[in-house]
Amino acid sequence: MPKPLIQTTGRRKESVARVRLRPGTGVIAVNGRAFAEYFPAESHRTIVLEPLRITQTADVYDVDVSVEGGGVSGQAGALRLGIARAIVALDEDQRLPLKRAGLLTRDPREKERRKYGLKKARKAPQYSKR
Repeated sequence: MPKPLIQTTGRRKESVARVRLRPGTGVIAVNGRAFAEYFPAESHRTIVLEPLRITQTADVYDVDVSVEGGGVSGQAGALRLGIARAIVALDEDQRLPLKRAGLLTRDPREKERRKYGLKKARKAPQYSKR
């Protein structure tokens, strides 16, 4: 396996994706599995491939990803940020189109903590008058 060209990190919710870009033919491997096998939903695949589509580099790099934590949507978002950061690290000219598309901004939304006396973060127990 050739040495990675660049290694970056992307995060979203509880997910962390470590992305390695190598020169290649556009093969994407996620946790050692095929990309389409790991993300069977078309919407998640579209989210992940967005930075490659905007920069027209889908068949220039091979992407090797190790992702953990969170759910499928969070992992797809983390992977998208990691790929966008890797592309910018390799080619600074791609920063502006990716920034305009909002792909270099880390989504700060996290799960709110549960408070005592409540069932969830904001859901209160059912009120009983009698």
